[in-house]
Amino acid sequence: MVAPETIGRDGMRVAFMLAAAATLAYAPALAEPVTIPVTVAPTIAGPVSGRVIVFAQKTQPDAKPVEAVDSSPFSPTDTAVAAREVASLSPGDVATVDADTDTYPAAFSKLAPGLYRFQAVLDRNHDYNYGGRGAGDIVSPVVEARLPGPLPTLVLRDVVPESDPAASFARLPEAERAPALAAWQAAQPVDFVSPKLSAFWGRPVHMRGWVALPPGYDPRGRATYPTAYLTGGFGSTAASARFAAGRMIRRMAAGKMPPMLWVVLDESSPTGTHEFADSVNNGPWGEALTSELIPSLEKSYRMDARSSGRFLNGHSSGGWATLWLQTRYPKLFGGTWSTSPDPSDFHDFTGIDIYAPGANAYVDAAGKPIPLVRDQGREIASLREFGKLEAVLGAYGGQFASFDWVFSPKGPDGRPVPLFDRTTGAVDPAVAAYWRDHYDIAYRIRRDWPVLKPDLDGKIHILVGTADTFHLDGPAHRLKAVLDGLGARSSFEFLPGRSHFDVYQANGDPGGLYDRIAAEMYAVARPNR
Repeated sequence: MVAPETIGRDGMRVAFMLAAAATLAYAPALAEPVTIPVTVAPTIAGPVSGRVIVFAQKTQPDAKPVEAVDSSPFSPTDTAVAAREVASLSPGDVATVDADTDTYPAAFSKLAPGLYRFQAVLDRNHDYNYGGRGAGDIVSPVVEARLPGPLPTLVLRDVVPESDPAASFARLPEAERAPALAAWQAAQPVDFVSPKLSAFWGRPVHMRGWVALPPGYDPRGRATYPTAYLTGGFGSTAASARFAAGRMIRRMAAGKMPPMLWVVLDESSPTGTHEFADSVNNGPWGEALTSELIPSLEKSYRMDARSSGRFLNGHSSGGWATLWLQTRYPKLFGGTWSTSPDPSDFHDFTGIDIYAPGANAYVDAAGKPIPLVRDQGREIASLREFGKLEAVLGAYGGQFASFDWVFSPKGPDGRPVPLFDRTTGAVDPAVAAYWRDHYDIAYRIRRDWPVLKPDLDGKIHILVGTADTFHLDGPAHRLKAVLDGLGARSSFEFLPGRSHFDVYQANGDPGGLYDRIAAEMYAVARPNR
């Protein structure tokens, strides 16, 4: 799932999640089906291609103007969405979007009559589902029109620019801007072309990230340092990894964290997050990390280069990735501190028991909707809403599509076989069995414990809030029960009242938990200090 600071590239989706906007009202079908003409402005060099996404949101005549009309998976019924693919669209050409077929939450002809705001986005890289509008996408101005009635042509006119890091620093208190910028600039880039991944894809594949060096680091000195490999959650990017590396540099410089090397890894890919797991769909990301990138880094930096000096830390999808790496390569790493990890026991995969007879991703055995997102004790989005919105926004990069790309077998069409039908929610039992045998961490630990125990016992540390936004405390309890039943040594903390987005807060510091985690890692690497 998503990381606290990386919910979307535009930085707006946390606000969407926490907002309790009114959901769209529906009415009897309007007299005519709704179609929306979309064209490209003469100022855009064409032809262009991608997925045209049209957003519609009910408004009032006296409402304040807005620059964007957008959807959010955290309040998925607030905005109506229609979409279609375009293979080639030149200035002057018109792409007609059928707003009654590939739509969510309903056909536009079923929306209540009234005034609406419309905006079109051309998702050129098919990655809107991962991070929202990104650099290179083309958007139209916001246009108001009434339903029922003819709609004006939406003109794709404005190209989304590259994000400006300076804007992020400008939002900080003035006293913090210069130190934050200096730390960001001090992060060392990682750009490694993996032979294994390149062979899998038939083209050069880069593994990227950023290294945070401790104060006084001397590349020619004799001292070596413990190393933590940190990865973000769904929505994180190489750009957000650089900011994370800068934060580690600042915390070490302030004496809040012991001197270590932090390697902040980018786990994003065109299909979502690859989770550093070997996959028949994404390729051998785990092997590439452990047998290629880590040895390369240990030749380039003054790292301890031993199990007791290699550690893992990640949040959300990054929490699952680091838990997976620790259990898959237990001899290589000295411990994982995984926070709010995605489900590690697929008996509770975001609320779905994927192994239950007749399992359904959208409704439980009693036919009630399965909740996915909660805030302050209130359920605000169901899995059905989340999944169906994702399907309209596009086939690539969404959270559940990302899971399929990591966990599922490859289908006859070369794409992963979905765990569940996006229309009905029905779970495919054959795919569920494949997920279990290959990626269900609790199942694999229980099955392989006699082999894993000598190298894994005592190395698993899980922290999750009791009010986790995505109910991820549930599968964590299940994993704990499995480990307890095996007599394994492990550490689980269920932080009272904490959600998915404030779990790192400690002592009034939004990132205070990092200090404690780093200290615990350092105590393993340097037990006599």
